[in-house]
Amino acid sequence: MATSQSEKKMKILCLHGFRTSGSFLQKQISKWDPSIFSQFDLDFPDGKYPAGGTSEIEGIFPPPYFEWFQFDNDFTEYTNLEECISYLCEYITTRGPFDGFLGFSQGATLSALLLGYQAQGKVLKEHPPFKLFVSVSGSKFRDPIICDVAYKDTIKVKSVHFIGAKDWLKEPSEDLATAFDSPLIIRHPQGHTVPRLDDAATQQLRAWATEIFSYHSRILNGENHESEKGENKVDDEEEAKPEEVPNKTQVQQDGIGIEVNREVEAVNA
Repeated sequence: MATSQSEKKMKILCLHGFRTSGSFLQKQISKWDPSIFSQFDLDFPDGKYPAGGTSEIEGIFPPPYFEWFQFDNDFTEYTNLEECISYLCEYITTRGPFDGFLGFSQGATLSALLLGYQAQGKVLKEHPPFKLFVSVSGSKFRDPIICDVAYKDTIKVKSVHFIGAKDWLKEPSEDLATAFDSPLIIRHPQGHTVPRLDDAATQQLRAWATEIFSYHSRILNGENHESEKGENKVDDEEEAKPEEVPNKTQVQQDGIGIEVNREVEAVNA
């Protein structure tokens, strides 16, 4: 039986952290309630480049390991970044269209860059505008040339940002959230990890995802939203400030929620 428009799933491109893999990020996300993204197809590609050094998940999760690009200790100079962007734009064009991104650390930082670049007309001009972004321990690039383009204007994408109380990228993650329009912020007590979610955070994230999918389905079904402007105006007023949801559940360090070594991930700041 053919899938109706209202049942058509949205597609999310999921970008892993530094020197890990798509399958590792898939494992990390599996600790979340599966109902949250039941209406979405999640794609977990591997980074363009093999890991150029030791991975902090060796002995915890099997290789191979990958990285998206390389960088200096200050995270102001990058190697193979343009090649990585071209690779992902080609991937998105041939495997998409995609509706949004989910990323951890380097993957979240890269996802936000692509969102900002698309909004400024620098990349993916023929691809439909992205609608959503899930950031876990993401941050901004520090090169002023990149910042002046990617974060020039507020990024009009529905976003949720997971920020850890003990994450060495806590402040950069806070800063990244300010680049987005009315971001949902979910806090957790752990460090640089994909956290387990307590009931409150699970319900909040599920409601956020369901709202996006429901709106997408209405658009696909050709509904005439004459009241859309008025509704959005109310929503905008209600979401004038970032909404923060504390996640009180203690995150277990079980090898999947690994605390990535500063020496390996520090340049993701």
